[in-house]
Amino acid sequence: MSSDLFSERKLLIEKEHEALITRKNEKLFSTNGVYNRYKNPIVTRNHVPLEWRFDFNPTTNPYFMERIGFNAAFNAGAMKWNGKYLLAVRVEGNDRKSFFAIAESPNGIDNFRFWERPITLPQTSEPDTNVYDMRLTKHDDGYIYGVFCTERKDPNAPAGDTSSAVAAAGIARTKDLINWERLPDLVSTAGQQRNVVLFPHLINGKYAFYTRPQDGFIDTGKGGGIGFGFADDITKAVVKEEVIVDPKTYHTIYEVKNGMGPAPIRTDKGWLQLAHGVRNTAAGLRYTLYMFMTDLEKPWVVTHKPHGHFIAPLGDERVGDVSNVAFANGWICDEDGKVFIYYASSDTRMHVATSTIDQLVDYCINSPQDKLRSAASVQTINELVDKNKAYLAK
Repeated sequence: MSSDLFSERKLLIEKEHEALITRKNEKLFSTNGVYNRYKNPIVTRNHVPLEWRFDFNPTTNPYFMERIGFNAAFNAGAMKWNGKYLLAVRVEGNDRKSFFAIAESPNGIDNFRFWERPITLPQTSEPDTNVYDMRLTKHDDGYIYGVFCTERKDPNAPAGDTSSAVAAAGIARTKDLINWERLPDLVSTAGQQRNVVLFPHLINGKYAFYTRPQDGFIDTGKGGGIGFGFADDITKAVVKEEVIVDPKTYHTIYEVKNGMGPAPIRTDKGWLQLAHGVRNTAAGLRYTLYMFMTDLEKPWVVTHKPHGHFIAPLGDERVGDVSNVAFANGWICDEDGKVFIYYASSDTRMHVATSTIDQLVDYCINSPQDKLRSAASVQTINELVDKNKAYLAK
């Protein structure tokens, strides 16, 4: 009887899993004209390979039970590799431990399938308790770098405190996305570090990082926003000074904290930057995505910054493990200028939105900036109304 049950369950689960992976995605109409969302999430916990979840031996698993459970698949770094669209997905188990795994798609919008095994990440002399949110950077020096948050228990936590943690920027590099070399964590003199991104080119012979200095694991404290700094040596990366690129600002979508998303995209008009901003609400923290551009020669100098959020969680995206969150740490720009923006919703699942370099540059350059006051926002609207009235009156 149990043999029949094993076979029936295995066949049904395999069929449903394959149907999920091969389901075609559908581009949705874009009212804003800046990007197109897609109907279906592209990677979820149900995309995790069955071989990671089930024991396929009927003798040791007669009921074909799931032996290893997974809670979420989200916050993925991204890059194009050998003609395929790859995501370095943060996969979280039911045990709350996160790790990284590569999911590959032929077209960037559906049919994402995980590689055979998750990434085996070497440890430093001080082992990670948890790792997450890897940014991928293909660098001039020939390596692909993964910069991620590494979390460890706070050694200074008082007795009985089992939740206080310390965050640092972990660094690993590879040439094939399978075999990884672990480098020492980034050393910063500005406190704890999360949401650190390696710039893809050397600047004056130095490695450059976008940073997010903060006083504590959750609270940024006196950390002023998105920072930028240099390290002489990537194998022992030390950033001694950080300038603030984009500061936290009162009564904005990045009032509480902000952090860089993926490595920037170069355009003729400047570097396209995608970041997340956090504000507080009566329902808790709200994470949204926003964009800005920086100078080509000085990528720490902001040249254009549209007001407000770029992508916010909508509909079902607002519900999940940590609700009301949109977060991105990966995007891909094709040679034809098409941009795939990979974002997670509510710390649960991955989505994609598509745009183009031309659209994103137009959005950044020609959208109004935040003038930081309600009266000024009304003035901006009235200016557009007057402009439209004048044009329509011709």
